[in-house]
Amino acid sequence: MKKLLYILVVLIGSSAISQSLYLHCGKLIDTEKGNVYTNQTIIITGNKIQSIENGFVTPKNQDDKIIDLKDKTVLPGLMDMHVHMEMETNPKAYLEEYTLDDADIAFNSLGYAKRTLMAGFTTVRDLGGTGVNVSLRDAINQGKVVGPRIFTAEKALGTTGGHADPTNGSKKELMGDPGPKEGVVNSVEDAKKAVRQRYKNGADLIKITATGGVLSVAKSGQNPQFSLEEIKAICATAKDYGYHVAAHAHGDEGMQRAILGGVKTIEHGTLMSDETMELMKQYDAYLVPTITAGKMVAENAKIEGYYPAIIVPKALEIGPKIQNTFGRAYKKGVGIVFGTDAGVFKHGDNGKEFGFMVEAGMPAMEAIQSATITSANILGISKELGTIKAGYIADIIAVNENPSENIKTLENVVFVMKEGVIYKQ
Repeated sequence: MKKLLYILVVLIGSSAISQSLYLHCGKLIDTEKGNVYTNQTIIITGNKIQSIENGFVTPKNQDDKIIDLKDKTVLPGLMDMHVHMEMETNPKAYLEEYTLDDADIAFNSLGYAKRTLMAGFTTVRDLGGTGVNVSLRDAINQGKVVGPRIFTAEKALGTTGGHADPTNGSKKELMGDPGPKEGVVNSVEDAKKAVRQRYKNGADLIKITATGGVLSVAKSGQNPQFSLEEIKAICATAKDYGYHVAAHAHGDEGMQRAILGGVKTIEHGTLMSDETMELMKQYDAYLVPTITAGKMVAENAKIEGYYPAIIVPKALEIGPKIQNTFGRAYKKGVGIVFGTDAGVFKHGDNGKEFGFMVEAGMPAMEAIQSATITSANILGISKELGTIKAGYIADIIAVNENPSENIKTLENVVFVMKEGVIYKQ
């Protein structure tokens, strides 16, 4: 009897392992070479791509399944390198910081995560929240909830009164004096401790706010807020823990300090000078433009009462400038990584960023590569994700048209597969 059971287990296991999906693709984008191929078959077993074959291949086994994407363009799952999965803009957002518990934030984030995945973004980099983003990442990884693969900074690091000080705008009785545990840094020693605390809390990377920000309840949106020594300490400590560092920055001086200090990505980069662009190239730093957020923040600022009054002039000044800076940086040869700042606008609208990038002068294929192979390189996952290739994880999406000819088709993703599981068809 034991021998019979063993044989059944082996047979059933063998059948399950050998069952494959055959994706018949009308067009297939090779993000490594920047080419578009016609009439291709992607064969997937489990969560991995087994092979890519010319023509529409017939399955070998009767249990194998054909997915008909003959009238679609297929490409790797997209990556958004700047999102905030815990929140979404609304006129009550600043009040909600005092009325929502972590449980409320967690339940809200489930909807944001699902929308993001359904928009074709199978991987995201979360650049700051309360720490619920760590639990969301884990729940998605464990298959408890539906969402993209998350690399999270946990809580962003700021200075006292700076863009990531969690008590900005509070009444004095509630301000207190947050420190490294809460992500507030005021010395080199604080910097080291704050990074180590993020490690302890489960972060995957570090995010700093190198300058003032538009949406913080504070006067300046662009002043430098860390010393160079503090940034160097953050980056050196982050390196010890295998982290890269992302830096929110609008003002030029803060950007230069961040680049010299060792950060890998500059988020927004609004007031970047030509000198800073050259510095980014020299230090192999990348720009994450977030054009969509800039445009939406400027639009929302025109709605009376949408933001606290101190934010409105910053939003009207900074928001409209991001797209032009991106265009200049691209033409200068600065490395570009796709990122939107979703949460500052509606989750699921991430694909709009592609259109704005192309509008500013970036070729469509390069925009697609910025959201696939380039992002994968930054995250250290380029041997697993970012392209459709034998042996890679099966993160695959499809759209109705060829995005290298009509980039706006990426705003309507019609097929989503993550790790070999179909979530949208």
